[in-house]
Amino acid sequence: MTGDPLALVLFGRQGAGKGTQCDLLVERTGAAHISTGDMLRAAIAEGTPLGLQAKELLDAGDLVPDELIIGIVRDRLAADDIAAHGWILDGFPRTLAQAEALWALLGPDGIRLALNIDVPLDLVRERMLGRGRADDNDEAIDRRLELYEAETTQAIDFFAEQGRLVTVDGVGTVDEVAARIAAAIDAAG
Repeated sequence: MTGDPLALVLFGRQGAGKGTQCDLLVERTGAAHISTGDMLRAAIAEGTPLGLQAKELLDAGDLVPDELIIGIVRDRLAADDIAAHGWILDGFPRTLAQAEALWALLGPDGIRLALNIDVPLDLVRERMLGRGRADDNDEAIDRRLELYEAETTQAIDFFAEQGRLVTVDGVGTVDEVAARIAAAIDAAG
C-alpha cells in the first residue's frame, strides 16, 4: 500500500464481508475505521453538542437526519489520528445526498477511493442467514437488501461518476478478497 494516508469509502451489501475486510485494512494500514453507528454512540456517550442532538432524536424514536450525521462525520475526520493514518468510512454514505455532502465536505482530492465489495445476492442472503443473528430472518434480510439497492447504489453510482469507484469481487477466501482490495488501493495511488 502507498505511503499516503488512506481515504477510503467502503461499500458492499450486508454479508459481503465489509467488517472482516475493514478489520484487515485497519491492521495493515493503521487507518481509523469510521462507522457512523459507532460514532453516533460515541458522540452521545461523550455528550458532544451533536451527540446530545442525536440522543434527543433517537430517544423520541426519530431518525437522525443527514445534516447531523454529516456533522458527526466532519468532526471525526478532523481528529488528529486521521491526518496521520487516514480513514475508512464504513456505513456512510448510505444515500446519494450523503455522498454528495461528503464530496462537498472533502473536495475532489479528499477521497482516494470508493471501494465496492461485490457479492451476489444469493450468496449474501446465505451468509446472513448463516450468521444466526436474531434479526437475520428472510423478511428483515429482504428489507435491508431492498434498501441497499434503492438507496446505497445511488451513492455508489455517484462515486463512479466522480471516477473514484472500484468494484472488487468479494467471492473467495478472506485472503483472496483482501489481496484484491490491496491491489485496488495500490492502483488508486
